[in-house]
Amino acid sequence: MHALIVYCHPEPHSFNGAMKDTTIDGLADAGYSVEVSDLYADEFDPVEHARNYATRECSERFFPLTEQNHAYDQCTLPSDVQREIARLERADLIILQFPLWWHAQPAMLKGWFDRVFVYGGLYSGKMRYDTGRFGTKRVICSVTTGAPAPTFGRHGRSGDIVRLLWPIHYSLYYLGLQVLVPNVIFGAQGGGLEYQDEQALQARLDVERCAWSNRVAALHAEPSLAFAGWDDWDEHGALRINHPRRWAD
Repeated sequence: MHALIVYCHPEPHSFNGAMKDTTIDGLADAGYSVEVSDLYADEFDPVEHARNYATRECSERFFPLTEQNHAYDQCTLPSDVQREIARLERADLIILQFPLWWHAQPAMLKGWFDRVFVYGGLYSGKMRYDTGRFGTKRVICSVTTGAPAPTFGRHGRSGDIVRLLWPIHYSLYYLGLQVLVPNVIFGAQGGGLEYQDEQALQARLDVERCAWSNRVAALHAEPSLAFAGWDDWDEHGALRINHPRRWAD
């Protein structure tokens, strides 16, 4: 089994950095080979732009999806995108390690989605959701927050963590990935070790690392989150009128 860790934090000695190192050790102990995509260390460019495509399908106007599709077909994708796609293709398990910034993933990780999830290659009109390309692969978000857990409840002031992570999870499911219940570490003070009393934070980190390491070893057996699929939608793309989940809310 091979695992890919997509790590997005600018400080190697952060809480996120420590969790990334713990993940590497835990996966190795569980028999995985491990690869790390360190977006900051690799200086990954998160901005999709016309300059990324030397050979264009349309030179008059820039249509990102058109150029992604064309570059994929012609094997002329930018080298950093080709590298990240190759890493995804090799992985059986993908772990996204990042802090929650402004109620979402950091911009660099969002840009990684924008540029690496290329149209025509990783998804298409028919190759998505439960017919997606990566249906045999599993993915989990390992996330840190600054505020404590109660504030991320359904009526909490920080916002419902389930709803905040839903767009990320749904984008991953869009590629067909099996999305696991996230690992969320609340109250990590922005994800940095420098923000708390060092002794208290180290004790907290030890607890979180132990729990996470134990969970990592069993991720292969965890059930994935449930999403609707093609058979659940009507011709308008809405849940069928008789679908049991339609009235669940």
